[in-house]
Amino acid sequence: MTIRILLVLAFSVLAFSAFAADANTEVDVAVLKSDVARGDIIAEADLEYKAIPQIRANQSIIRAITDVAGMEARRALRAGELIRTSDIKRPTLVAKGSAVTMLFEAPGMRLSAVGRALTEGAEGDTITVLNPTSYRKVEAVVVKAGTVKVGFDTHAASAPAEKPAEKLAARRP
Repeated sequence: MTIRILLVLAFSVLAFSAFAADANTEVDVAVLKSDVARGDIIAEADLEYKAIPQIRANQSIIRAITDVAGMEARRALRAGELIRTSDIKRPTLVAKGSAVTMLFEAPGMRLSAVGRALTEGAEGDTITVLNPTSYRKVEAVVVKAGTVKVGFDTHAASAPAEKPAEKLAARRP
């Protein structure tokens, strides 16, 4: 029984010493120089590095300034506090309820109309837009502030179309 206790104590000492060694190691993380309100865009000039113990820097803590710069604050952030991935998001380019320009592009044709965004979105997000003329809801991709792209896939349009005669020739043995 005493051997078991000695083994447990030895293991505990080794584990604690490894834990204590990690606690002394420090890593630089990005923090704010001043407070930022919810919805504000964080600039690179608003950030600086702060050394913290390695044990506090988990996967959700943002370490690089470049990962934060240009992002929008989801909540009010205080100066000096650690920034988590859940605290920031890509900037909203289309707000819910705002008027947007809907673009439809096909080879040799470009149409535009005004619609109303039913959801908000950042660049590249798919949102729902209401066409006020037909009262139809359409899915659109946010291209830039106040502009969305509807419908036709531009990648499919760039591929050359196969001619019907070529299809028949390919089927014949």
